[in-house]
Amino acid sequence: MKNVLVNLEHISKSYDGQMVLDDLNLYIRENEFLTLLGPSGCGKTTTLRILGGFETPDKGRVVFEGADITNLPPNKRQLNTVFQKYALFTHMNIAENIAFGLKIKNKSKAYIDDKIKYALKLVNLDGFEKRMPNSLSGGQQQRIAIARAIVNEPKLLLLDEPLGALDLKLRQDMQYELIRLKNELGITFIYVTHDQEEALTMSDTIVVMNQGYIQQIGTPERIYNEPENAFVADFIGESNIIGATMIEDRLVEILGARFACVDEGFGRNKPVDVVIRPEDVELTKNPADGTIQGVVSHVIFKGVHYEMEVQANGFEWLVHSTGMFPVGTNVGIKVDPFNIQIMNKPESEDEEAVGVNE
Repeated sequence: MKNVLVNLEHISKSYDGQMVLDDLNLYIRENEFLTLLGPSGCGKTTTLRILGGFETPDKGRVVFEGADITNLPPNKRQLNTVFQKYALFTHMNIAENIAFGLKIKNKSKAYIDDKIKYALKLVNLDGFEKRMPNSLSGGQQQRIAIARAIVNEPKLLLLDEPLGALDLKLRQDMQYELIRLKNELGITFIYVTHDQEEALTMSDTIVVMNQGYIQQIGTPERIYNEPENAFVADFIGESNIIGATMIEDRLVEILGARFACVDEGFGRNKPVDVVIRPEDVELTKNPADGTIQGVVSHVIFKGVHYEMEVQANGFEWLVHSTGMFPVGTNVGIKVDPFNIQIMNKPESEDEEAVGVNE
């Protein structure tokens, strides 16, 4: 396992009596691309600001390479932050913007010139030294902001929704750029976003947050395929989330029909939540071939697949398939046992918010 670079230990933070982070614990490994993902107000940006030294936690410690840096100012930390608002100095040209941090550190002119060339080459903007920020596109400005952070050779790069202001195509291009940079530089990236696709595309590890609590930590594949609660399942991608009863190990009753599954250890005749991804719902032409039967009520063509809604046993199933069944068609619904994800039902709203951090 890679060495742990940063530890957030028992971090709590509130503003005006409103708890934003509640006893948060998280470690970040060297050369990891870790994404903090969640809706607005979940605490992800506050976590990033505490890491960056822009906020001090009410309780807890920030430990960097074994040293407590909780009260260290941002300029004394071995990290840099890239914000959504690029924060370039408009009265300086690109070379001066990139050199700013190095000049403060009293680096030599030759060293600075080398670093500017290196950083611009890295972000594919060779020859832009003399340009002014207002002559660049949004994507180019963001790359300059990243170049300015990289030249300081931080061990940790914090990125706060840095692609939020870019159009979709540019965002996708920049996602690949950031993955390339992380691999080339060996820097640890901590990335904040509310965009699930962005998180799934770029991350080694995703931390899903809600209401100041960590809901789940895992690889993109694990977060998507094995969500630990209904919030994660609902927030990451699209899902059919259905109240069900675990009859016994490997057998669950969904909407009155019994489905084989692979989960064990939930007990007998216990209420559970079931997650089934739309792409994992199989429609059969002969309704009798399905575990339950339904009627197609809605069809949209999405390019790669059709999105269909199927009314079955009082539930509106969302289905993604490359095959299309017209509205009004009677169909059967089948699901592979491996594609039925069983989750414990939270017993209260508080338990639902706390998620797996309880």
